[in-house]
Amino acid sequence: MKLYIGNQKYSSWSLRPWIAMKVKGVAFEQVLCRFDDHPERIDFKTFSPTGKVPMLDNGGVKVWESLAILEYLAELCPDKGFWPGNIDQRAHARAISTEMLGGFMPLRSECPMNMARKHGAIEVSDGVRGDVARIEQIWSECLAASGGPFLFGEFSNADAMYAPVVNRMEIYLLSDHPAVAAYSTAMKALPAWQEWQAAGRAEPWIYPEDEA
Repeated sequence: MKLYIGNQKYSSWSLRPWIAMKVKGVAFEQVLCRFDDHPERIDFKTFSPTGKVPMLDNGGVKVWESLAILEYLAELCPDKGFWPGNIDQRAHARAISTEMLGGFMPLRSECPMNMARKHGAIEVSDGVRGDVARIEQIWSECLAASGGPFLFGEFSNADAMYAPVVNRMEIYLLSDHPAVAAYSTAMKALPAWQEWQAAGRAEPWIYPEDEA
């Protein structure tokens, strides 16, 4: 099984299936594909029908789009607990994951994920402030209901979908909400998180379009 990913410093969509597979113990080969025009860059169209990452190749079965990959993994490995076991919690987890997939555009565009960025606030729009308030609400309600440390108790695909937001909240100093602090601490304590972060910080490539 191969997972094609982009730069670990910046690629928020790649982080999502990567961290889920790491936490759940699914073995895979990582293929890192640089975003720039370096001569050694792999043409994304050679492995992905959309020309984008991430893309999972499981023996010729190709799955692209982060949430689709996570759904595939949940069906491929039903014993791994990619989604909560309870049907009501599972519906809730899918709802907030889909909300992340299609929403929060101001936050995503103004505050890109950057594993190597020094912490510091930037001027943000009302749209970003609204996104942060909604995420605070989601995280606080989920943690209160589940008891934590993750959104539905055990790490699930919902946590994978919100993982890049942990970085954004931290590096741009976007929230002092206690739920954000508690959830961020739990996420950053994961060995998988620390592995990804270390790799991102070690990358020498800088892309101005991904630097806020």
